[in-house]
Amino acid sequence: MANLYCIGICGTGMGALAGLLKAQGHAVRGSDAAVYPPMSDKLREWGVEMLEGFAAEHLQPPPDKVICGNVVRADNPEAVCARALKLPTLSMPQAVAEYGIGDKHSIVIAGTHGKTTTAALVAHLLRDAGLDPSYLVGGALVNVPESFHHGRGDYFVVEGDEYDSAYFDKGPKFLHYRARTAVVTSLEYDHADIFASLADVEHAFARFFSSVRPGGHLIVWHGAHRARALLAEHAGDQRVSIYATSPQPDAQACMRHYRSTPAGLEFEAEIGGTSLGPMQVPLWGDMAAANVLAALLAARDAGVNTAALRRGCKTFAGVKRRLEIIGEVAGVRVVDDFAHHPTAVRLTLQAARTRWPGARLWALFEPRSATSRRNVFAAEYAAAFAAADCVVLGSHARLDEVPLAERFDPEALAATLRTRRVDACALIEPQAIAAHVAAASCPGDVVLILSNGAFGGLQGLLLQALAKVARPVPKVAHAQ
Repeated sequence: MANLYCIGICGTGMGALAGLLKAQGHAVRGSDAAVYPPMSDKLREWGVEMLEGFAAEHLQPPPDKVICGNVVRADNPEAVCARALKLPTLSMPQAVAEYGIGDKHSIVIAGTHGKTTTAALVAHLLRDAGLDPSYLVGGALVNVPESFHHGRGDYFVVEGDEYDSAYFDKGPKFLHYRARTAVVTSLEYDHADIFASLADVEHAFARFFSSVRPGGHLIVWHGAHRARALLAEHAGDQRVSIYATSPQPDAQACMRHYRSTPAGLEFEAEIGGTSLGPMQVPLWGDMAAANVLAALLAARDAGVNTAALRRGCKTFAGVKRRLEIIGEVAGVRVVDDFAHHPTAVRLTLQAARTRWPGARLWALFEPRSATSRRNVFAAEYAAAFAAADCVVLGSHARLDEVPLAERFDPEALAATLRTRRVDACALIEPQAIAAHVAAASCPGDVVLILSNGAFGGLQGLLLQALAKVARPVPKVAHAQ
């Protein structure tokens, strides 16, 4: 077993990797600029040593290898020290490939949207079928203690991101995983901080297709037109399956029918012309339907039979921060969701409509990601948020890092939405957002908090603010 040191250990991905390495029996320690919960609590629970701040002396005694998160810059004191000591240094995806995947059959879930839910469902289907897969998922799973597992089985399920790997490893993360089964759920422009254009993103995915092992399986959504266009040139002798949420002449898998109900999706999947029969899964909306079909194909690739697929879908509990109900106060339901790209916002709002039909729908949005802090998707955000009844647009501390001419403008977007008869406003502070929503919401409303970060603790602030507002609550049964 190795002695491993992780720089940037409190990041979601790095922390989960540290936990996986510890579960394998390695000695693991690491540092971060600030050791903060919830990851610090989990690392302590797993027995991983944490050091506050970055300092050269932290690398004494020298570890066998250093693993570097992609937020770490070349001038980080520990990165400088590792180079001076000539310590072998890996990016996070290199470490996943070396210590996690190894000789296992890698199932890599890639795409602009839906990676976490699809990967989590694949891992659940394999685990429920008794295959004991290893996995590393980029989100917390509901009713499962960890987002990773060191299994004894032959499969490793992992999300494949097109983002670069480390300061010394600028290639996309998913290239390291040498997928045997590769899923592409979607392909859109994203990560505006490192990709100048959609063509650059397409180039990354073309490389991903080429990296799939000979004889492997490429599973691509029919609606990912750009990804499908890349297949002819960049797929080699891999098997290709196209999946669609409605029958298509060029799709090998489809849903004959599906409907999104308050209880979840009810559907009949068909693969290779054979129906899997009626199935249910507690997920909502069109994006979820596509993700489920992708997961079924990947799980079938691992030999999971139809009865196990049907049982696994029904028992899947989902992923935190995906239409996750975090509380109901004074008749107002508060829901947390990770959506931040305009397509994800649009599809999440659509899914919420099917889960809570007839409810007045609020969308509270934090422009936190590198792409959402820019105005590249101004028109698309206006179209997406028009599906809500009430919208509150927040701000972010790093918004000012973007040049004014390229910056996301909450006030301008709110004004545009008001012309579309959406009750919209822009507020900077999370406390002000919480106070506004608590005062203006009514029993029966559903409030979606949309962010890929903490949104300044808005979730807790809103629940507290709602608790202070006295209002009669009608006796109405809410679908969960």
